[in-house]
Amino acid sequence: MTSNFQNIDRIIQEKGAEKKSLIPILQAIQHEYNYLPEEALKYLAEKTSITPSEIVGVASFYKQFRMQPAGKHLVKICVGTACHVKGASLVHDAFRRHFNLPQGTDTDDTGEYTLEKVSCLGCCTLAPVVQVDDITYGHVAPDQVDKVIADFESQQGKKGAKKFRKADGTEIKGEIRIGLGSCCVASGSGEIEQEVESVVNRSGLRVKLKHVGCVGMCHQVPLVEVVPNEGEPTLYAKVKPEDVKRIIESHFEPPGILSKIKSRLFHFAEEIQTDRNWDGVQRYEISMREKPVASFLGNQIPIATEYRGIINPLDIEDYQRRGGFSSLKKMFEMLSPDQVVEEVKKSGIRGRGGAGFPTGVKWEFVKKEKSEVKYLICNGDEGDPGAFMDRMLLESYPYRVIEGMIIAAYAVGIHHGYFYIRAEYPLAVKRVRKALEICRENNFLGNDIMGSGFDLELNIYEGAGAFVCGEETALIASVEGSRGFPRIRPPFPAQKGLWGHPTLVNNTETMAQISYIIREGAEKFSGIGTHGNTGTKVFALAGKVARGGLIEVPMGITIHEVVEVIGGGIANGKKFKAVQIGGPSGGCIPAEYADTPIDYESLTAMGAMMGSGGLVVLDETDCMVDMARFFLSFTQDESCGKCTFCRVGTRRMLDILENITAGKGKPGDIEELEKLAEWTKKGSLCGLGKTAPNPVISTLKYFRNEYEAHINGVCPTGKCTGLITYSVNDDCIGCTMCAQKCPVDAIPFTPHEKHSIDTGLCIKCDSCRAACPVDAIDVK
Repeated sequence: MTSNFQNIDRIIQEKGAEKKSLIPILQAIQHEYNYLPEEALKYLAEKTSITPSEIVGVASFYKQFRMQPAGKHLVKICVGTACHVKGASLVHDAFRRHFNLPQGTDTDDTGEYTLEKVSCLGCCTLAPVVQVDDITYGHVAPDQVDKVIADFESQQGKKGAKKFRKADGTEIKGEIRIGLGSCCVASGSGEIEQEVESVVNRSGLRVKLKHVGCVGMCHQVPLVEVVPNEGEPTLYAKVKPEDVKRIIESHFEPPGILSKIKSRLFHFAEEIQTDRNWDGVQRYEISMREKPVASFLGNQIPIATEYRGIINPLDIEDYQRRGGFSSLKKMFEMLSPDQVVEEVKKSGIRGRGGAGFPTGVKWEFVKKEKSEVKYLICNGDEGDPGAFMDRMLLESYPYRVIEGMIIAAYAVGIHHGYFYIRAEYPLAVKRVRKALEICRENNFLGNDIMGSGFDLELNIYEGAGAFVCGEETALIASVEGSRGFPRIRPPFPAQKGLWGHPTLVNNTETMAQISYIIREGAEKFSGIGTHGNTGTKVFALAGKVARGGLIEVPMGITIHEVVEVIGGGIANGKKFKAVQIGGPSGGCIPAEYADTPIDYESLTAMGAMMGSGGLVVLDETDCMVDMARFFLSFTQDESCGKCTFCRVGTRRMLDILENITAGKGKPGDIEELEKLAEWTKKGSLCGLGKTAPNPVISTLKYFRNEYEAHINGVCPTGKCTGLITYSVNDDCIGCTMCAQKCPVDAIPFTPHEKHSIDTGLCIKCDSCRAACPVDAIDVK
């Protein structure tokens, strides 16, 4: 370690030695050593003016930082909402068994692998999701853990060279677009890209390969769209590398062939084809004539996601051709800062981060402050488990967000701003950083933007993983290099924010909609949605729905329209039970209230909240008591501990819920939960504590019978392992599939005989029930 101290000296020199640089310094040190060595922290204190207590306090507060050595490979297991309802806890347990990890240990004996639970990997439609280093695996089942590790190890040392080409538009036969959103990448779009390039090069075709951001249809990734110069574009879903050659040949004739019978592959009958039954490669036209597209896209209105699947995230000329930065031109030539603020106020847009405060009013507050220095922060922290809206917007539309930030800065008189993006979102960080660089080169940032005389500089600040930092005062504390403790308000950030100066904090989605308002006018934006809830809202639709993905819908749309029409209903023929909306601070709304409009007031009245936009669909197999326990475990773990009501209240509620789901519930627990929830809401300092009881309150309100059943020793859905027993019924055909899948040999291998389960050995991992071909496993 001593010999490596020069690396820390270099890091200090690069990042600065002030307290505001502490988190970036710690991030760089962890990147260097894979954790934060105690000797390195002591040396850091000696070389800077930062005290040891401050360094340790910050390092121990943020989840990104590891104080103990990690293995050579990091296995991240997503335990976000969508992954949780698909069995992520069983997958995590299977990994622990695979590596033979004793309780309290996360690194295997060889030091090769370290397990880490993460709240969200941004690939909810691939749930359960596991990421081993930079390889992401989707739809992982507990019995596939061995295969995941074996596949990962087989990939080591392999390198696939990528080729990038640009073609003159007049010489191409068409365009092939490959989705590069997180879900596409995680599903193998990189392999698809390589195969497309290989086929095109071998055949000598003159086509253009274009990378596009999130299309929103995450349930059908990987996606490939073929756009000929003449005729309708065709979008292929769930593409495999071996399908690429046939797809390309069905659209383009290789040069030199005078005649070729062109086979249109994968035709389907519109009257019988449904989106949920697609298997393998299927195609449909981008047209409202096709039912799958009409149902998924027909009820959506893209504003923040305008031109989705068409624009290359980092092609600034592509963005400009489609109206990008025209709002800036209009603003600089025609509008004063006061007029911009007034236009935003007239649009009626409210903050899309969850609170719903009128955006124009917030801008007006900051504008009125008399200060030579003001700051702008785009809040892209998005710590909700099961939410990936901000991530996708930053990955797919960085210029749109930047344009919104420039407009905001001009309107309120700001010349310095930050993107606050989670370090767990490396693709978003990479693309925004590159987009900022390109904007500077093209005079959209820096001095005298577009000859207007207005100056603005934007930089990136990577968050270190704390859900509470989604709250703007905690976020500001984080940027200042401190622990993310919320602050008492007033003063509000608009008066006294970053380093004591007036600060405007807006959510990523809010920023992504601003350019539309200026370009198209406040009246057009306010004409979408409902009175008091204008415009659109982006949601991460996930869970037990047939068609999940990133959707953008008008405010006021009903839950029924989102789940049944856009989402295609519940997958696998199950019954719709509820939606969990608003993340861990939201609530569960039962299916009988599916006609509830999705707007701020209606959701609050139902005991939920808009939140940043996570919308997880639950079916009849989901236990509502377990869902409340899951969200309480998250908020309790993420509580900063500053105020007693949140620190103790969430802990006590979680203790009661864990007892209830473990079969140790007792009379009076429900009433105690209600009392604790009420006082936690009343006494907590920030939004995390005030809204943490929402999942408990809403499930008690609508599903109280499930709580009562648990206290009586029964989990109606069979999800709570402390209340269930596995057995084999008379339908057993003796196929031994369950015995082969059992990880603890609780099922004797008896071919052609009815099997039995040793309940003393059974760990209730559900592998036997998933493997049984005749539903012969009962859970009671």
